[in-house]
Amino acid sequence: MRPLSRPRRILAAAAVAASAALVFTACAGEPSPVTKAVAQAAAPTPSPSATVVSSVQPAAGSVSGGTVTLTGTNLEKVAAVQVGGQPATVTQATDDKVVVSVPAAANFQAGSVPITVTDKTGKPVTTSAATYDYQVQTPVDKQLAYALTYWKNYNTAEYGDLNPVGGDCANFVSQTLIARGWQMNSDWYNHDAAADWSPAWGYVPAMDNYFRENAAQLGLTEYSFDQRDKIKVGDIVMFDWNDNNSLDHVQIVSAVQNVNGQIKIKMVGHNEDSDYRDLDEAITVDHPGGIGHFWSLSK
Repeated sequence: MRPLSRPRRILAAAAVAASAALVFTACAGEPSPVTKAVAQAAAPTPSPSATVVSSVQPAAGSVSGGTVTLTGTNLEKVAAVQVGGQPATVTQATDDKVVVSVPAAANFQAGSVPITVTDKTGKPVTTSAATYDYQVQTPVDKQLAYALTYWKNYNTAEYGDLNPVGGDCANFVSQTLIARGWQMNSDWYNHDAAADWSPAWGYVPAMDNYFRENAAQLGLTEYSFDQRDKIKVGDIVMFDWNDNNSLDHVQIVSAVQNVNGQIKIKMVGHNEDSDYRDLDEAITVDHPGGIGHFWSLSK
């Protein structure tokens, strides 16, 4: 190509300058049609905000259950929460917060478990804090963790087995109270794996008398079977199977459930060895006409 002559170069430069001025004027004022088109093509299409759980507070708690708060965005769309595969009751849900009642850990055992959240369409919700750490923290935690460990596999090395001399139910309940933090004394004891034990420790009627005589000191309150709304996990259940004014059996409350407005009591203990035995079934099916009472613990 032949180079432009000087007059032509001057004309070309003037044209470029004029174009630049036009573009500058357009950017400083109203965008040109071309600029508008480019901007619209580059802008992302708005999409609905996702439902996201960004934190769980606290991230650890008692094996007996508790309350946690999930925070994030669009949480009013949350329909269900599970902790360790168990349903957790949603008590409050707003745009940025969901309050949840955490169930007791399975068998009151400590450990880290997954948290899963689903929305109202059944889809999983993104959860950055995806675990909850169950811990043995309270006296009741220690009592129930012990009970759910030894209800089937007896701790004979430490406390022996009283089944050969009438039954091990009171021996087992006493063990759980030791795990809770109680201390042996001259009236209530088991030494050398049941080589030496007191009636208050291992014989149900004597245990009940010991509780009644020392109720204030031990933090015990007696309730009837009709007062189930007063009962909580870790409390004690006494039974008179034959309604003959002579107690036959004792267990520990392992669960309190509200089923269609009715309070159901589940129990852990020896004879029959069980982890979640139903109280009503025990006094209607297993021992028809059986009666009894609760001892509720405050310590």
